[in-house]
Amino acid sequence: MLRSENAYWAAAAILSTRRDPLSRKASLLLHFILEKYHNNEQHLHTDMLRLISMKYKEHFPKILNKATSQLKLVYGLELKVDNPNTQSYVFVSKLPIPPREDPNSKKELPKTGLVLALLGVIFMNGNHATEEQVWEFLNVLGVHPGRRHLIFGDPCKFITKDLVEQRYLECHQVPYSNPPTYEFLWGPRAYSETTKMKVLEIIAKIKDTLPGSFPDLYEEALCDKANRAGRRAEALGYSLAKTRILS
Repeated sequence: MLRSENAYWAAAAILSTRRDPLSRKASLLLHFILEKYHNNEQHLHTDMLRLISMKYKEHFPKILNKATSQLKLVYGLELKVDNPNTQSYVFVSKLPIPPREDPNSKKELPKTGLVLALLGVIFMNGNHATEEQVWEFLNVLGVHPGRRHLIFGDPCKFITKDLVEQRYLECHQVPYSNPPTYEFLWGPRAYSETTKMKVLEIIAKIKDTLPGSFPDLYEEALCDKANRAGRRAEALGYSLAKTRILS
């Protein structure tokens, strides 16, 4: 697969989101919702309407749907109406293990969703994503370089140091770049714990579309799935043959 083909689809997806004012409002609303959750505070329908401004009142259901979809995909939380009379909301965890609370009663959220989204944007860019491409995509999710994130702390440290040390990512200088620029690749732990099809599904859901909307990427993900199945079958065959010899 040509890297330029993947990059075309990634650039088109990111650009369409950045140009869409409803997506920008959804990103703003997502950050507001996360702040309320992090501080264990209740928030109301009127608070959210005030945040996006009355100009977008008629589009509020669509904006809220975009924000809550990302909330569920990236953070494992679902927002539900608690009291229809006061129009207040509560959070429901969609994770098998509820998030822990720290001594200050501020809730801790999982980071798996963001890691999968990050692996997805690397995949979309031909398995090599530059710093600029990574941050363009993460900005859509309300994660910005130099701006401390409620959940991930320092985003630059989380991505360039923590995830590299945990072997989810590899970070290399682009050859002959001056000034030096860097690009990200999947690390060995990412290959062992997830698949290209899984991260493509995450990206498609964030973009409110289907994996097949990215035909070249979908084909590569299918090939990756088939190769993994072949390696598992080969390993199983080797294990059975070895067992027969030993017995």
